[in-house]
Amino acid sequence: MQGDVAGTSDWPEAGFPGVRINPVSLLPEIVNDDACRAALAQSTDPADSIFVLIVEGHAAEAAEQLAEARFRDPESFRLRAFEAEVLRVSHRPDRALELFRQLLAEVHGTDREALVLQYMGKVQYTAGHIAAAVEAFARALDLRVAQSADAAQIYSSTVALQRARDVLDLAC
Repeated sequence: MQGDVAGTSDWPEAGFPGVRINPVSLLPEIVNDDACRAALAQSTDPADSIFVLIVEGHAAEAAEQLAEARFRDPESFRLRAFEAEVLRVSHRPDRALELFRQLLAEVHGTDREALVLQYMGKVQYTAGHIAAAVEAFARALDLRVAQSADAAQIYSSTVALQRARDVLDLAC
């Protein structure tokens, strides 16, 4: 993506223009503000704005917009996942994991299971539960490969799993 911050072109995609996953923190970061802002300006999906607020660490604003969006669409899978992400950004990983476990039970056996596992792994990783993160990322990767998922999703899971394994190895 032209205009990305130098050295980020090999970072996994985060699913929104101008945003990529930092392979060290395993968190999304805006690497091309112009692309991100242009995509937001064209978007009619409130989840896009909520996602960018989460990436920027604006938990209170994201929570406010999320409440409005969930009122209009209470069953939205994406918005329900973002609810847990707002908790992660708010430094409440236990509550975030609880919500992701609920989502995981609901989507078990579907194509969304890998995505929830990936989110769970990220929360576990950022909370310092590295062994649990390795397990979640490994399961997400296995499911994505078995489902012949998009190459970007497989790459994201591969990078996350490798980083979590590296951190776990250093801890031992």
